[in-house]
Amino acid sequence: MDLKAQQDGGNLLERLRDAGEVRMGFANEAPYGYVNREGVLTGEAPEVGKAIFRRLGVDKVVPALSDFGSLIPGLRAGLFDVIAAGMFITPARCEQILFSDPDYNAPEALLVRSGDAEKPLTLQDFAQRDDLRLGVLLGSVEVDVAAGYGVPPERVVTFATQAGGIDGLLAGRADGFLLTAISLRDGLSRRPGVPLELTEPFVPVIDGVEQYGAGGFGFRPDQTRLRDAFNAELHALKDSGDLLEIVRPFGFSEAEMTDLTADRLCRPAS
Repeated sequence: MDLKAQQDGGNLLERLRDAGEVRMGFANEAPYGYVNREGVLTGEAPEVGKAIFRRLGVDKVVPALSDFGSLIPGLRAGLFDVIAAGMFITPARCEQILFSDPDYNAPEALLVRSGDAEKPLTLQDFAQRDDLRLGVLLGSVEVDVAAGYGVPPERVVTFATQAGGIDGLLAGRADGFLLTAISLRDGLSRRPGVPLELTEPFVPVIDGVEQYGAGGFGFRPDQTRLRDAFNAELHALKDSGDLLEIVRPFGFSEAEMTDLTADRLCRPAS
């Protein structure tokens, strides 16, 4: 490949079409991307990704499981072709990889143990009370949100998976678990009867700036051509209403649809 082709994003899309398959990196976090009981990769991001890649002439998906915190290093190392994990688009991540425009925008929530009169309900509680430990996913945006609210790092507990965070909360290793409300609702629906409850969803605000929970698909930095082709089909799905129909079975609604762009989300707050 010549230098200009590399600068224009290479020919990965052509190679994917020739091979007829695309490797999707995911972190097994429902409802964003996970393997179901039949062993099939599904969830909001994989199903949107499948629809878009079919429109691009790539019909087969090869799942590539990764810890959430290893998704970006794995993509950059060439272990898979695209991140399909509902990953939030942030300026820091945009310095490492390319993002599609977001396909959703979701608020955060806290999962806490029920039945406790003094249970924490806000991130301010975790920042101010020395007896509380806050659970987050390793490598997630919630790590930065916790820091932005002043939760000391020694009282932040990281978990590799959503399920691990819920288990840790039940076992008392953390007093709350911070994640998107959609993800936490899904996790609770899979464990009926557990003594846990969800706080009111909220949009974090740090230094007066709203922290959007807008997720998209990640591509290697040299793959502008593939990202742009993907974006074109994503916008076609949005305009037709088909995007909402694809994600609705995973708990998404009209309220999570968004017109935000990766360009807007990648710009550092001024």
